[in-house]
Amino acid sequence: MAMRLNEDLDNNGEMHEINVTPFIDVMLVLLIIFMVAAPLATVDVRVNLPASTSSPQPRPEKPVYLSIKADKQLFIGNEAVNTENLVNVLNAQTEGKKDTTIFFQADKSVDYETLMGVMDSLRQAGYLKIGLMGMESAAK
Repeated sequence: MAMRLNEDLDNNGEMHEINVTPFIDVMLVLLIIFMVAAPLATVDVRVNLPASTSSPQPRPEKPVYLSIKADKQLFIGNEAVNTENLVNVLNAQTEGKKDTTIFFQADKSVDYETLMGVMDSLRQAGYLKIGLMGMESAAK
């Protein structure tokens, strides 16, 4: 009774199976490297941002100002508006031109949720050019 031990060897004595052990070793090393490096990639640094000292941009001929006062009341120019008719008044002011830059200013006591709600309304209405306004500070 004859027995053949190396069935996968051809006439030249070469084995045709892929040795996956080095591949698994490399994958495990990469996994460990990424597990160690991932927490280092996050940034949790608290920064107190300074005021801008850049020169202001030139004003357009007919700027559209959107303001939020401390009591969360909206104004377009000097006209008080509410959130329901904000888009209609903006369409009338800009004559339907969605590429008009809206100069947006808010009181510093206005909460972030209110600010983002108004900006989201502008985005949904198609006004994507929003210029955020701030106080100018003296150059150091």
